[in-house]
Amino acid sequence: MGAAALAGMALVPSLSSCSGGEKATVAKRDGDKPNSNFGGVHMGAITYSWRDQEGGLDNLINYCKQANVSNLELMGNDLEACLGAPASPMMTIMQGIMGRLTPEQRGSMRGFGGLMDFMTEEEKQQMNDYNEAFAKFKSNMDWDKVEEVRKRFETEGIDIHIVKTQPGENSSDEDCEYAFKLAKAMGAKGVTAEITLAAAKRCAPFAEKYDMFYCMHNHFQYATPEFEAGPDEVLAVSPNIMLNFDFAHYFGSTGKNPCDFIEKYHNRIFSMHTKDKTGPNAAKPNENQVWGQGETPLDDVLKLVQSKYPQIYCDCELEYQVAPWSNSIKEVGTCMKYAQRVLELG
Repeated sequence: MGAAALAGMALVPSLSSCSGGEKATVAKRDGDKPNSNFGGVHMGAITYSWRDQEGGLDNLINYCKQANVSNLELMGNDLEACLGAPASPMMTIMQGIMGRLTPEQRGSMRGFGGLMDFMTEEEKQQMNDYNEAFAKFKSNMDWDKVEEVRKRFETEGIDIHIVKTQPGENSSDEDCEYAFKLAKAMGAKGVTAEITLAAAKRCAPFAEKYDMFYCMHNHFQYATPEFEAGPDEVLAVSPNIMLNFDFAHYFGSTGKNPCDFIEKYHNRIFSMHTKDKTGPNAAKPNENQVWGQGETPLDDVLKLVQSKYPQIYCDCELEYQVAPWSNSIKEVGTCMKYAQRVLELG
């Protein structure tokens, strides 16, 4: 037996039995269709977890089957690739920029947007050409094709509850309409974007128009003065504003128990990104870890959702470094098995 298999066995006990030799009640699969509804909890994944894999509709469905994922937060760019969108040159450009920057230049960057300051004229032209081609793609969207893609996921037993189209405070009316219309056409209940008050005010009218949720995602905002007291001001904008709560980012940046946050805001949390991290006082603070090897109260969160708030989707976001002998598809599968052990055998 290989090292990867042995490691998997150590992390994830057998799902066929529990103490006393009795068979556990486990989620059953219908043929080769995935089923990641464990113990009443809607476990799933965000397709960002497979960012190192080849895209395309057939591939995404195969990844879901291999990892046993039946609930999906679908990245907007992954969906658009299925629909024939032009490929973005941004990743290649970013890699080129990061390879050219000195340590001093990296330290002076204004976040992700600061990359624009270091683009060559040729790279800027590549982005302009792409933006023009993508605008044409959106304006000529084949909505019959969208319906075909939606039905394909549905037929394969995969529920799309979110499409991460990311409309924000600077999005045009046209872009906001597109973001919500596309997600609605896919059968999703919401779209996700980064949490800011300005974005909530900008996009709430569109969420209300399409009778959808605008689910606001956090990274380390709850460790900043603006959000230290919580997201109440953002949530007050509209009942269609919900949270896409990343409880491990919350824990890793604040050190606070995310279960307390969930108890307080459970009726405004639509979904949660699920992962494990170290805390802010660890030797390597706020660092992604293999599930069960970090300091995040991951098991407690899953059991809280199971016992009191099963309407909340819990989506694996794979961010820890994958070992050379494994890959992101296998690791998401391992995360699903971990969750199943906690929720059905724990």
